[in-house]
Amino acid sequence: MPIESIKTNEKSLTLTAIGVYPVPVSRLWEAWSDPRMLERFWGPPSWPATFTQHTVRVGERSLYFMTGPNGESSHGYWTFSEVDPGKRFVVRDGFCSPDGAPNEGFPETIMEVTFESTEGGSRFTAVSTFASVEAMEQLLSMGMLEGFSTAMGQLDAVLSDLRDMSAGFFTELKEEGETMAVVSRVVRGTIDMVWRAHHEKELLQKWMLGPDGWTMPVCQVAHEVGDSYRHEWESAESGERFGFEGELLESEKPRRAVTTERMIGMEGPGAKNEMILTPVPGARTRIEVRIEYPSREVREMVLGTGMVDGMEASYARLERVLGG
Repeated sequence: MPIESIKTNEKSLTLTAIGVYPVPVSRLWEAWSDPRMLERFWGPPSWPATFTQHTVRVGERSLYFMTGPNGESSHGYWTFSEVDPGKRFVVRDGFCSPDGAPNEGFPETIMEVTFESTEGGSRFTAVSTFASVEAMEQLLSMGMLEGFSTAMGQLDAVLSDLRDMSAGFFTELKEEGETMAVVSRVVRGTIDMVWRAHHEKELLQKWMLGPDGWTMPVCQVAHEVGDSYRHEWESAESGERFGFEGELLESEKPRRAVTTERMIGMEGPGAKNEMILTPVPGARTRIEVRIEYPSREVREMVLGTGMVDGMEASYARLERVLGG
């Protein structure tokens, strides 16, 4: 689906672009946060972009240049002032010299990009705010509106490629009965590879991270029935930390594992997880996780945290780990 709308507002000094796509919000975020994906649509077709630096984190600075049809170049930067991984970021957006020094001859804008789930996929809203009427007129006279429109029009193809990378499958959720949630996803990789990725510490710490910006500093793996496991995640930006622990109840390598799960520090009964791996033609594997919560209220609370989007981000990362 193409860009839904792109328009300017002289009263609020803004340029707003909205795009709606049939992909999970984690995929849309990935297109903006992965420099190799971002450079495929940030510049207009006749002025393709190349990002030499791009880390979506508060205080970080992205640098890029766009190359014109005659070999000329235009350099720009983003400086991140706010980041809520998977949901929103705010940057100061401006022109610069090849060495990264801001070009004082061109005004800077503040761009806020938000991401949200929709019934059929996801939506981004990008709002660029100008410093003054003069700044808005100067940038629009340089073709900013037309350039932004043609640039964003390329995002469809980027998201299509992301779908192909995932074999056309995304994380799906089904609720069964009062307490069961069933999460499933087909990933590229043989069943043995996927089993290893769930049971080797070095691999788990590369992919089971949820949205960008988190690490897994504690990764204790359960290999034999009766063993305990413990996973703890930490936000690189805020230092916030949380984790889960439990026990391995059943194991049928490489097809099935059953574990208990409890959030560290939480009172009350935990959940029981059954992971089932099934080979799929084309060297792919279907992952099904059946989660039985202690009550319907707990299930709704957990699902309301964005758990499924986090799992999709992790499974997309898993495919890259297995393919790399």
